[in-house]
Amino acid sequence: FSGIDKNFMKITQKAFETPNCVQCCCGNDMMKTLLPHLTEQLELCQKSLTGYLETKRNAFPRFYFCSDGVLLEILSQGSDPHAIVQHLQNVFDSLAAVTFDKQKKYTAITMVSNDKEEVTFSNPMNLGGNVEEYLGEIVTQMQETLHDICRDCGAECDTMSCEDNVARFPAQVGILCIQFAWTNDLEDALRRARQDKASMSASNKKALSVLNELIGMTVLDKWDKLQRTNIETLITIQVHQKDVTEELVKKKIKDPGDFEWLKQARLYWRTERDTTVISICDVDFDYQHEYLGCKERLVVTPLTDRCYVTLSQAIGMFLGGAPAGPA
Repeated sequence: FSGIDKNFMKITQKAFETPNCVQCCCGNDMMKTLLPHLTEQLELCQKSLTGYLETKRNAFPRFYFCSDGVLLEILSQGSDPHAIVQHLQNVFDSLAAVTFDKQKKYTAITMVSNDKEEVTFSNPMNLGGNVEEYLGEIVTQMQETLHDICRDCGAECDTMSCEDNVARFPAQVGILCIQFAWTNDLEDALRRARQDKASMSASNKKALSVLNELIGMTVLDKWDKLQRTNIETLITIQVHQKDVTEELVKKKIKDPGDFEWLKQARLYWRTERDTTVISICDVDFDYQHEYLGCKERLVVTPLTDRCYVTLSQAIGMFLGGAPAGPA
């Protein structure tokens, strides 16, 4: 590349010395012979560069989300993890930064979302070596940390109050907590519905009491901005869960195998598999523990439910989908 650069600089120098365009371009054959040769050489350089970037993308597939320019910048600064922090949003959905230990300069101890929520890593990690290797370590550690928090949440979700939920867990796990509890409670009520006629109405009352507890929390002064966003999101999800429970009671559903129940997004903590499972109809997904921060959620409408069913069936058949339209 430096050879191409030198030759091109000679051409520009000649152009500077010969201001007349016709004389400069047609005075000799240098332009005609040299420029095509330089173009060929540049194409070879580009091919080699593309091959190099491809090996890095194969080593860390999230680099496929980055343009060549951004990836080159990341690779050029790869030896300094502090400089890479600004590029994390190119390869993560919501992880915007990591914070480092004050004594150990390259030891990452917490992850920070783009809305400034902080979660401490289960195991602080030392970032060093090739950039694709330590970014892979961040992905692994992010997933393990959220997995550990989900395990605690799954064990305590049925007995935990909403206030404890908001105070203890990151926002995305707080949502999982009320979804675990609702799924467990309603599925248990459906199993008992044929023997105990009051089980479904009791489950409906419980869903309403959880919603009222969350609404009551909004008037308390002790929450910061992030926690308020979290509470609003929990209310959005719980309103939908209460509506679903009401609908099942109205339709007199008394079997956990009924399609009216199976078509809902149901979340379970599977102790025997040590993971979170999301079930829609006959398709089960393992939760991937990608950190999402403290996101707001749209109201869940009947159209949302239909999209969930359609897309989950498509993914279950190894197909894809792209929702489109004003909704």
